[in-house]
Amino acid sequence: MMSHDSKVLLIEDDGQRRHDLRVILEFIGEELVLAPSQGWLESLSAEGHKLGDFFVAFVDVSPPERAVGIIEELAVWDKTLPMLVLGESLPEPKRSDEKFRQQIIGRVDYPPSHAQWIDSLRRAQVYKDQLQSDPTRIYRRDAELFRSLVGASRAVCEVRRLMAQVADKDVTVLILGESGTGKEVVARNLHYQSTRRDGPFVPVNCGAIPPELLESELFGHEKGAFTGAISTRPGRFELAQGGTLFLDEIGDMPLHMQVKLLRVLQERTFERVGGSKTFKADVRIIAATHRQLEELIQEGRFREDLYYRLNVFPIEMPPLRERTEDIPLLINELIERLEREKRGSLQFSSSAIMSLTRHEWFGNVRELANLIERLVITHPYGLVNAQDLPKRYRHLGDQAEGVVADASEETAPPRPSMQLAHDLPAANLPVHGLDLKDYLDNLEKTFITQALDDCNGVVARAAEKLRIRRTTLVEKMRKYQIQRTEGTNP
Repeated sequence: MMSHDSKVLLIEDDGQRRHDLRVILEFIGEELVLAPSQGWLESLSAEGHKLGDFFVAFVDVSPPERAVGIIEELAVWDKTLPMLVLGESLPEPKRSDEKFRQQIIGRVDYPPSHAQWIDSLRRAQVYKDQLQSDPTRIYRRDAELFRSLVGASRAVCEVRRLMAQVADKDVTVLILGESGTGKEVVARNLHYQSTRRDGPFVPVNCGAIPPELLESELFGHEKGAFTGAISTRPGRFELAQGGTLFLDEIGDMPLHMQVKLLRVLQERTFERVGGSKTFKADVRIIAATHRQLEELIQEGRFREDLYYRLNVFPIEMPPLRERTEDIPLLINELIERLEREKRGSLQFSSSAIMSLTRHEWFGNVRELANLIERLVITHPYGLVNAQDLPKRYRHLGDQAEGVVADASEETAPPRPSMQLAHDLPAANLPVHGLDLKDYLDNLEKTFITQALDDCNGVVARAAEKLRIRRTTLVEKMRKYQIQRTEGTNP
């Protein structure tokens, strides 16, 4: 049974299906409210139900065109109500339908399996909880773009705060961070939340284009400007007029192109290769790199004056290994995306999630997304335990890799504590569930304390032992109010 007080709404006209679905949901322990497709709102009002009584709505209506109308009505009635479509009640999405379809969190086959019901109800509750904690979520222009920014960690909250400050300011932004952390996602969000949202967003990977072609790619060329220039071609700056130009991997740009780019940023004008006509550069520049530009400047591989032009407003994306408390939320969002794309679904046991939180994640969110896609193929609609993960992601002892033991309500283990965090291999999911964020916080605090004790209170050595940056460890010590017994101050 789900841990909530609201009800399940089922809009269904078929009598036999109504009976079957009622039996299944009542067996699970949900309070079900049935309504016909015609006059569903009047029916709910007559029975004393009101807005906010439901945490999910199942829609099973024929023909599909009628189902679209019902979903639109539900979306207008309750903008925070997640919806699930049974069977093939809904036709393929159209661009014009995207606004209300954001509330459709998945489809459920008919007849549904027990695992599908449980998984769907859990995702509906997570969706509802996220909207309650962040009411502005439903008003964002393109909610799909925020997936990689999901998280409650201090680092991700800081990124979102910085984005909110600079999104509507027409200044240059430099996004720093390792590969796979979501730098382009940040850039797209800055564009779609800016005053240039109606203009184009033009990305260009400066490291993927041969140096001899990069100038033509950025500024365009005139016919006959060089061998192979058989026609006039506009560049990315022209294509991005009135919008945003995203220069990804700016650290890989050749020095001779850095000079040309600096001139454009200073004068806001450019010419095509082989041409003399001057074009105005009415674009906002957002740049990104995984490299340490200060080091490249010392090595003479990046211009210092260009660096200061680009680094007007820096945003640093944290690596996933430094915000492992966000992994459960990211997993949920990635699975929801696969469900919306009708590519399957799955669940993770507590031992599997614990194992993933201990992985290094050098590929960051991109690596996690690839892993989820792989597991959806190998374990469709299944429960993934620690032993089901690919070998490189198994970081728990053999005792923790077994399936969670069956336990009755009377013998359920207590709420996870520091003692349980110390005894990691024995971590099984309690029957009553657990607050995963608190559990992970306790686990992290325990390991930090152990590392500091092992290293005699020396923060640098403890950070090396935990394989995180020293500054990150200092922040976490402040967060958990951990004091060292020896050594110098952080």
